[in-house]
Amino acid sequence: MTENPVVSDVVSLFQKERKSADPANEGSDPVYRRVALIGTYTPRQCGIATFTGDIVEQLARFHPEIALDIYAMDDPAQGLSYDDVAGTIAAHDAASYARAARRINESGVDAVWLQHEYGIFGGTSGEMVLDLVDRLAAPLVLTLHTVLADPSERQREILDHLLNRASRVMVMSRHSANLLAERYGVGADRVAVIEHGAPDRPFGRQAEFKARMGLEGRRVLTSFGLLGPGKGLENVIEALPAIVARHPETIYRIVGATHPNLVAQEGESYRDGLKALAERLGVTDHVVWDNRFVDTDELLDQLESCDIYITAYPNMQQSTSGTLSYAVALGKAVVSTPYLHARELLSDGVGEFVAPGDSEGIARAVNGLLDEPERLEAMQRRAYARGRKTIWPRFADATASLLNRVVARQAATPVPLLAMPGMSGFTAMCDDTGMYQHAIGRVPDRRHGYCVDDNARALMLVNVAEAMGDDEAARMASGFASFIQQAWNPDRRRFRNFMGFDRRWCEEEGSDDSNGRSLWALGQTCARGRDEDLRWWAKTLFDEALPAVAELDSPRTVAFTMLGAAGRLAQEPDREQARAVLENGGAFLCRLIAAARRPDWAWFEAVVGYDNPRLSQALIEAGRICGRDEWLEAGLSSLAWINEQQRSATGNFRPVGSDSFNLAHEILPFDQQPLEALAAIEAAAAAFAVTGEARWFEHARIAYCWFFGGNDRGVHLADIRTGHCRDGITPRGANRNCGAESILAFQLSYYAMTALARSQPGNSTGDLFENQRLSGKSTKHIR
Repeated sequence: MTENPVVSDVVSLFQKERKSADPANEGSDPVYRRVALIGTYTPRQCGIATFTGDIVEQLARFHPEIALDIYAMDDPAQGLSYDDVAGTIAAHDAASYARAARRINESGVDAVWLQHEYGIFGGTSGEMVLDLVDRLAAPLVLTLHTVLADPSERQREILDHLLNRASRVMVMSRHSANLLAERYGVGADRVAVIEHGAPDRPFGRQAEFKARMGLEGRRVLTSFGLLGPGKGLENVIEALPAIVARHPETIYRIVGATHPNLVAQEGESYRDGLKALAERLGVTDHVVWDNRFVDTDELLDQLESCDIYITAYPNMQQSTSGTLSYAVALGKAVVSTPYLHARELLSDGVGEFVAPGDSEGIARAVNGLLDEPERLEAMQRRAYARGRKTIWPRFADATASLLNRVVARQAATPVPLLAMPGMSGFTAMCDDTGMYQHAIGRVPDRRHGYCVDDNARALMLVNVAEAMGDDEAARMASGFASFIQQAWNPDRRRFRNFMGFDRRWCEEEGSDDSNGRSLWALGQTCARGRDEDLRWWAKTLFDEALPAVAELDSPRTVAFTMLGAAGRLAQEPDREQARAVLENGGAFLCRLIAAARRPDWAWFEAVVGYDNPRLSQALIEAGRICGRDEWLEAGLSSLAWINEQQRSATGNFRPVGSDSFNLAHEILPFDQQPLEALAAIEAAAAAFAVTGEARWFEHARIAYCWFFGGNDRGVHLADIRTGHCRDGITPRGANRNCGAESILAFQLSYYAMTALARSQPGNSTGDLFENQRLSGKSTKHIR
């Protein structure tokens, strides 16, 4: 291979940081954010589209530092044209959701803000929205326009899934927040109650706007919204005879087009039925129809002209009404059924409640207010005062604060790349038998016992851990070696994997991969074991087990075994069995990649799984040792491809998520696991060793930064002082548990990074590295 110039300045590579990470920048200029906003959008005629449009307008006005990329949920059959949007999502096209998610991820937005209502997404109960959220890498803010107390089974499954993915949840009523806590188990720390925003206009301009609309001298009742049976308009019309009998100057204005879905199903039969009802009751002249979908500004003007706003909704579970919020903020007296939003907004005399379907109650409430002008004005003033809490500046401030809280931020202090991690987290997970598999937080969980996978990795760590003295290393290495030795089952010619806390094996033979990892650990110990006796033991067991394990043909098992064979050959290059493993494995992996390759997929299989870079690493090692340039090229090109897939638009490492494991030609972002970062670092080190190209060093550095906040959630997984590491990153942040696999991945990553840095000519390791275990003192950084 042609060698390119090596990285000349290790320190500068380690110290690359985002400007925003510097505390000196805080409190100066606004921190600019980009947010992908998903929902129906104007000119679509629905309440959520209006709400989404309001968000865009008000944040632009009051928080221009937040840029919104709008992704409009679209029904292509409506033939709508959208202005100033980043993209559209066809509601009933699954591929459209996947394309939108990819575009959002590639755009590098800081967060995604999803407006949710079951009916605006495709599939049963809007289930296609899950195809979108599962692919999103940025933190998800979820606004729930409906929270059902008694959802269907599928509705419950969908909302549970969305809640598990969301970093924060916004609702517009306290009742909805209580439902989330009581029925869905969502803690108050994740829920923000932000009431529906409303306009900030002067109080008491009814006369002015009545004059504009030719309504002088009239008492004006108003209902607004897309017409349908769920509005209760027939109950108001039935109340009119009693109202106009006492106040003949009264008119009832019904503003809004019939709901498009209702028009598609039955035309204007619902509106025609209301007109027929008014005619039968003799109040046709007192009902004014404005059969249009009016924009927000005109809606506000029309609301300003009314004296009493009426919402007679029969559905008591309605949690949000934008027009109710507008009416209250404009200082309108309200007569309403006690649905959820109304109960909260109209309490303390802000409005007057009537029972659903109670036409006589509506008539009594309206007449009572019209009979007493002073009482009517007092209610209007209470409404206006209540509305000051929801005006757009306050709404914009609250939503901007919510978005800023969920945006992943880089660590405020430099990443301690050159600090040696302590070992107490590692040793706390070990006993006389071996290393426990799992932990609850940082507390070892004995219920799950041990496995050969983790004990093999633990032996590999002890072989390289400079933080451990020779005596301690020898003692611990002996324990892990004993575990591996006992795991070998000569009768089955396989390694067992799982052992209970009672020291009883749970199986007679383990998985293919656990067998491959055992051979890998033995091969690494052959080359790097800290004393001659340990190396002799590893060679003996390696040679005994290799013929059987080499028969396995799972791709990762083959790769692990090849890496073990490379270690075996490091000290004894003439071991023919080990060389044959590399020869056969290299040919096998090349056949795989040739069969699976397509223009957009330069990988060994149609799916990506765990430990992905190990396949490329094994091929690179085989090409290096066997002198096969075509294997080297295949290993390097496939590694470059998987590196590209595992890097976000903002330049952070983004491990292939475990959600991807069974999906063909799909790479999903969560859950992210430390083992993938380790594999990326060690594979990059293998590539750097044969090419000297700086790009491999840089990718290793980025992967290591993932442990320290250089990730999609800006969370620290690794603890330098103890050497603990959390079990990965979920859509909601770090998994708090610190299991063996994660601790070992972090520790091994550190030693791989230091070895990689030392491999560069002209660097003084004594100047670069802090070769002592850190106490609780502040971390030393290289500048």
